[in-house]
Amino acid sequence: MTDAPDPDVAVRRMAAESLAGDDPTGWFERLYAAADAGAAVVPWHRGSSHPLLVEWLADRDIPAPGATALVVGSEPGFDAELLARRGWDTTAFDVSPSAVTAAQRRFPGTAVHYVAADLLDPPAAWRQAFDLVVEIMTVQSLPVPLHPPATEAVAGFVAPGGTLLIIATARTETTETTRATQPADGPPWPLTRAEVEAFGAGGLAAVAVEEHAGVPPYLRWRAEFRR
Repeated sequence: MTDAPDPDVAVRRMAAESLAGDDPTGWFERLYAAADAGAAVVPWHRGSSHPLLVEWLADRDIPAPGATALVVGSEPGFDAELLARRGWDTTAFDVSPSAVTAAQRRFPGTAVHYVAADLLDPPAAWRQAFDLVVEIMTVQSLPVPLHPPATEAVAGFVAPGGTLLIIATARTETTETTRATQPADGPPWPLTRAEVEAFGAGGLAAVAVEEHAGVPPYLRWRAEFRR
C-alpha cells in the first residue's frame, strides 16, 4: 500500500506552476476544479468556521438590521454562513468560480451572496461598502510581493465606522528566513507583524493585534481594525 499524496505538496506544485506562468492566482481555480472532480484535496478545509472567528463573534452583539459583511476568499463557505446566521447581510467572494459553485452547492438555499471576484481587481462598488470585513488566511496565500496590494484592497472594503477582522498565520523569527521569501516554499507565505499592522493604513485604526497558538511551529494572528 502506498501513502496518500500530501495535499500541501500538490498545492505548492500548482502554485509554483502558476507563478512560473506569471499567473499568481490561477492555481486556485485549478485546485478547486480538481477537488470538485475528486482529483485533489483542499488542505485548508476545516469542515467548520474558524475557531478564532467563532470566539471573536461570541463577544459581539447581534448586528443592526441591514448590516453588511464581506468574507474575502470565501470557499468553503463555513465562515460566511456563520456570519449570515448571526444576522449579517453577507457577501462572500473567491477568485475561483469552481470554489463559488462548490460553496453554493454545499449550502443550498443559503442567504449568503457568493460571487466570483479577484481581490487584486475587486468591483469598484465594494469600495468602503461593508460594515464588517473578514479576511482569513487569504493574503498569505499570495506571494510576498502581492501582500501590499492585497492588503490595501482588503482594507479598502471597510465602510466608515466599520470593522476589519484579520486571521493569519504568523511569520515569526524562526520562520522569517525560511518561509515567505522563496516562491517554492509557499503557499502559505505567512505574515509578519508589520504586514498585519499594514492593514491599518488608509484610515483604519488598530483595535487589537493578538498572537494565538497554531500548528507548531506557527502562531496565528488575530487583528481587529476599525475605520
